[in-house]
Amino acid sequence: MLGSSNAPLSAAYDLAMLDLDGVVYVGGDAVPGAPEHLARAREAGMRCAYVTNNASRPPGAVVSHLRALGIQLDDADVVTSAQAAASVLRAQHGVGAVVLVLGGEGLWQAVEAEGLEGREVDTVQDGASPGDAGGPVALVTGYGPEVLWRQVMRAAVLIRDGLPWVASNTDMSIPTSYGTAPGHGVLVDTLRRFAEVEPTVAGKPARPLLDETVARVGGERPLMVGDRLDTDIEGGTAVGVDTLLVLTGVTGLGELVTAPAEQRPTYVSADLGGLHVAHQEPEAPRDGDDTWQHAGWAARTTDGRLVVEGDGTVDAWWQLVAAAAWAHLDATGEPVATDALQEP
Repeated sequence: MLGSSNAPLSAAYDLAMLDLDGVVYVGGDAVPGAPEHLARAREAGMRCAYVTNNASRPPGAVVSHLRALGIQLDDADVVTSAQAAASVLRAQHGVGAVVLVLGGEGLWQAVEAEGLEGREVDTVQDGASPGDAGGPVALVTGYGPEVLWRQVMRAAVLIRDGLPWVASNTDMSIPTSYGTAPGHGVLVDTLRRFAEVEPTVAGKPARPLLDETVARVGGERPLMVGDRLDTDIEGGTAVGVDTLLVLTGVTGLGELVTAPAEQRPTYVSADLGGLHVAHQEPEAPRDGDDTWQHAGWAARTTDGRLVVEGDGTVDAWWQLVAAAAWAHLDATGEPVATDALQEP
């Protein structure tokens, strides 16, 4: 269920780990109000780290994009799944290790920055085996629009034959200018099914990316902020940090009310303005009553349908709907119907 914070989140937590697409920007444009909300959070003493599963863009390109949107940040405040993957490889194999790279420029730069020797998959000689002297000790993969099918085939055979494999992320889709397109997770699924091998995953919801963020940016009381339940929120839950879901991205009413326990955020807010306020959990029904109460709103379930009445803030409406819907889901095993609701 939702949590409470008597202090504004920007005071209760010293680090906000922010997903990018759907939280800070959508496509090339800033989410309305996001630069101002982030500047206010920094003024309150909260550090802001920008965390992305996108392994193709180098951190410097992301920094430039954010600054063009009017967001103040240090170069080290952007942390990518490519950096996390390269850090995993360095920890496993040491500086100077030879690794094969299948992905975009961001992945190549991350491998080099960790002191690893990156090589093209095509450089492996026919008949070479994992563990051969002077050969690669691992393979790392990430999203790369220029990756060739012959490279995918070579990588698949090497993984099947025993070469350790680190995947930057498993996102099944990515937003593009021409619509939602297959993400790196589609390639990961292809390699996994062919080789019958599970990779070590660096990006959300796996742990390495968020651990890497805290190590690079610092923070003793981090808060994960995202728009996607199955990566941002589940990732925060996996590492034991509180989470804030903002509704400026991919999560809508249908996804929120059906969220399983590991994908339920600590806090819910319409946008990043939720960083500047205290949060109170909705009041559960008392004995003999079936009505949830929260900040001017009241909700009850009738014949499997959720009904909300009253008047209050948009944030409070979403918080009440989440709490009442999750309680119904846990009690009955069935999602509550929301067709009678009018989103504020």
